[in-house]
Amino acid sequence: MTLSARLLESLAPWRNAPAWHIALSGGLDSTVLLHLLAGLAQREALPPLSAIHIHHGLQAAADVWPAHCRELCVQLSVPLRVEYVQVAPGASLERAARDARYAALAARLAPGDVVLTAQHRDDQAETLLFRLLRGAGVQGLSAIPVSRELGAGRLVRPLLNCSRAELLTYAHEQQLSWVEDPSNADERFSRNYLRRQVLPPLLKRWPQALVSLSRSAAHLSEAGQLLDELAQQDVAAAHVSAEFAWLQLPSLALPALRDLSEARQRNALRYWLRPLTAMPDSEHWAGWQALRDAAVDAAPVWKLAAGELRRSDERLWWLAGDWLRLPVLPSIKVQDDECVVLPGNGRVRIDGRLPAGNWQLDYRRAGEQMLLAGRGRRDLKRVLNERRLPTFVRDRLPLLLLDGQVMALANLSGLHGPTDGRWQLHWQPPTSDQGLS
Repeated sequence: MTLSARLLESLAPWRNAPAWHIALSGGLDSTVLLHLLAGLAQREALPPLSAIHIHHGLQAAADVWPAHCRELCVQLSVPLRVEYVQVAPGASLERAARDARYAALAARLAPGDVVLTAQHRDDQAETLLFRLLRGAGVQGLSAIPVSRELGAGRLVRPLLNCSRAELLTYAHEQQLSWVEDPSNADERFSRNYLRRQVLPPLLKRWPQALVSLSRSAAHLSEAGQLLDELAQQDVAAAHVSAEFAWLQLPSLALPALRDLSEARQRNALRYWLRPLTAMPDSEHWAGWQALRDAAVDAAPVWKLAAGELRRSDERLWWLAGDWLRLPVLPSIKVQDDECVVLPGNGRVRIDGRLPAGNWQLDYRRAGEQMLLAGRGRRDLKRVLNERRLPTFVRDRLPLLLLDGQVMALANLSGLHGPTDGRWQLHWQPPTSDQGLS
């Protein structure tokens, strides 16, 4: 089967997409992909084609690449958009450039659009070896997926079943020209070292190594899907309704997880927390064990890369963003039907008409009491214990005071206003997004 036919076959699931955007670096791989698709578009009914070139500005040689890409796209009658991005400084320049590139591509995708990148079988083998040497688990060793979500659309890699040698042969046959990235020869970068120093002797000894490594990545991808399906079942069993659903925080019932084996607990937690934070490797899960096995009356915390996992009343809660910072609220005077933004703590609203008086919002300090119908005055600490309010909420729960006396606790039924319902104190807590409420 020709390279063109294999490409068309791999793109069959996305033939009805609103548009195809080709990520064009100007190098060999993306140049071949663009040329193949431009040829197919002349004889096949394809979605509208366009190209996107991302200019990182990291090296002087790259300044001429946009002009090269423009000339190539003019020859092939494919519209081109050049995006200039800033690469954030960090420990890994490769990762920062990749993040900036994908963010720029995602910004260009309308709902349902597809962006096509030119990773091939050699890249797949290289990625598998790289992650294997880093001690990655099954998900990481799945290497490069054929497709994934990106922004409002999808990222698709239709050349993963093709070798670089095939692309090079095609480029010579079609007399294509492309740019060479000087950084690809820098063996200080681990991937370049693998590509130039490790893979060649492997291929000399095992000529089918690329095919075999690609097949292993596919097997691991399948295993990862099965682990995800198992995790979905385990997380669903632990996804029972929370008593304090108004907190709108990710949470799971701990007993359902505790009944699982250690391996299934880790698998379920990795799956649940994957969209929220990076996870430690399998040798550094002592924080989870301490959280799970702490005494019933304890308030353990497991600190992770992007937030914290808390335990309260046999339930796990994920906290991030504003929830990691204790809010400071000087007393704020309030009026009827007023919405008040609380710095770092969401917002509150008074529904109804307050009687005349000096009404103020505040947080718990120490020793506050509240007058309860038929029970007299009770310490606020005891009231919150009786309500089993998670400990991490107590110091940020808005209180409504009249002349210094606690009259209402936000969102707690029977305590958020008078029994006749003339007015109520409602709180919209912050989300667990990174600093967004």
